[in-house]
Amino acid sequence: MAATDAITSPRPRWEHAPGAALLCLGAGLVGGILTNLSQGWLPGAWNNLANSGAVWTMLAFAAGAALANRTDDHRVPAAAGALAEIGLVVGYYGYAEFGRDGLGSLTFPLLWLALACVAGPLFGIAGAWSRRGTQPWRRHVALGALGGLFGSEGLHYWLGLGYAPQAVACGALACGLPLLLGRTWKERGLSLAVAAPASFLTYQILYGFLNAVSG
Repeated sequence: MAATDAITSPRPRWEHAPGAALLCLGAGLVGGILTNLSQGWLPGAWNNLANSGAVWTMLAFAAGAALANRTDDHRVPAAAGALAEIGLVVGYYGYAEFGRDGLGSLTFPLLWLALACVAGPLFGIAGAWSRRGTQPWRRHVALGALGGLFGSEGLHYWLGLGYAPQAVACGALACGLPLLLGRTWKERGLSLAVAAPASFLTYQILYGFLNAVSG
């Protein structure tokens, strides 16, 4: 029995899953309220961070990274990322409804809720990969995808809206996050190499979809 246990893959540790799920959802709710409150607090071009989908997605990434060492099952960070993103949407629009003048049409809350159910799991897994990728390419993809998300937002500000300062702020984060989170210079360089095409691809897909829906 001891020999069998020694070679058996470790089972996912689920005993703290309900508490972790509630924590991710609660963090999302608080984050959504804070982003609603903080609009207008940040100076200059950095004010866009208070109303940024990329910043929201960082919470899903962080949730996945925090749970990376608890299990090898991708469903755990995926669920954590989804709950964090859903909490953000509910917190943001819930405060708009009860703390401001009302959220108005349900179109955008439902749209962002649908996007949360896609981006949350993906970036929850990316966060787990960034901490515990079993293969180096997974860390490069995870960090590059995070940088690419800010890069796509920068392209939107630059090409779609003509807001150069906001585009520069997003570009700084697109480059800075892979550099900050990378462990070696090789990893940082390869992550930036992923972030560049990811920025253009995400811009084409995400903002093409949002323009089609809002148009």
